[in-house]
Amino acid sequence: MKKITFITFLAICISALFAFNASAKTQLTYANFFPPQHGQSKLAESWCKEVEKRTNGEVTFKYYPSSTLLNPGTMYDGVINGIADVGFTVLAYSRGRFTVAAGIDLPLGYTSGVQATKIANAVFNKFQPKEFSDTKVMYLHAHGPGVLHTSDQKVANLGDLKGLKIRGTGTSGLIVGALGGSAVGKSMRESYTMLQKGVVDGSLHPLEADKGWKLGEVVHYAVQSAATSYTTTFAVFMNKSRWNKLTPEQQKIITKINAEWSVKHGKVWDSDDVAGTEFFKSKGGKIITLSADEEAKWKAAVAPVIDGYIQKAGKKGVDGKAVVDFIKANM
Repeated sequence: MKKITFITFLAICISALFAFNASAKTQLTYANFFPPQHGQSKLAESWCKEVEKRTNGEVTFKYYPSSTLLNPGTMYDGVINGIADVGFTVLAYSRGRFTVAAGIDLPLGYTSGVQATKIANAVFNKFQPKEFSDTKVMYLHAHGPGVLHTSDQKVANLGDLKGLKIRGTGTSGLIVGALGGSAVGKSMRESYTMLQKGVVDGSLHPLEADKGWKLGEVVHYAVQSAATSYTTTFAVFMNKSRWNKLTPEQQKIITKINAEWSVKHGKVWDSDDVAGTEFFKSKGGKIITLSADEEAKWKAAVAPVIDGYIQKAGKKGVDGKAVVDFIKANM
């Protein structure tokens, strides 16, 4: 009788232990707008798997690419409100919200995604922007040089841009206006259809998007201009309540992974630029190089975009000049 009682007690203890372990597991949702085959989407999914691996399955994820849970424009608020636990989006899609981070996107002559990503995180660590206080930022990353693409109109000088409708969001939209075009503020996922149907005459985007978003099929010219090359800042962030419920050890593990994955994103942006260039050319695309004189004109044309940022940031209590100077010093 005693033996049966002990076995029953032991069974109850084991069941309770398994129940405790099950309840200790945390499943989170991760929302992203990139299509699953895109290099950045694959990296985001691999981040989820790495967290699962290093926490020994204590933290798991349901991954939602292609805006299946949240679209780019609602991503940040969606994470704040708990619709998704982790989100990955373009900060420029929330225009006017991220004042310090907007300085990263300026046309300051970026040369690579590795460089832009390093600068983005350096700005975040240096200025600790209050604009991100509603979430727990995992890390930032940024693409390589933004390039002007057009469908049918070859652009070799500023005059060629006048009257053209060019897709651009946030800072890239301001660049379009400064160069004489008309900016159409739509997300990347809408670009292909707009270009295909002639709703817009072109788009400002990095060369990686020519393959990653198949835009190389609907654009025929690309203007490489070092004087006007900008970047776009992306952020991966977590709902603060969900972050705070993780154990200190889990937070430590994720923080370490964040530092590693930020670097990976920068490298993938660059390798995808190479692949995008090859895809663009394979579709008959032509890359236009500006003359030195024309390059100088483009640089002068976008200078007011930088000055305008500094002035607008000042009105919001942000030292925009300090942000710009810091970026220039770290390029």
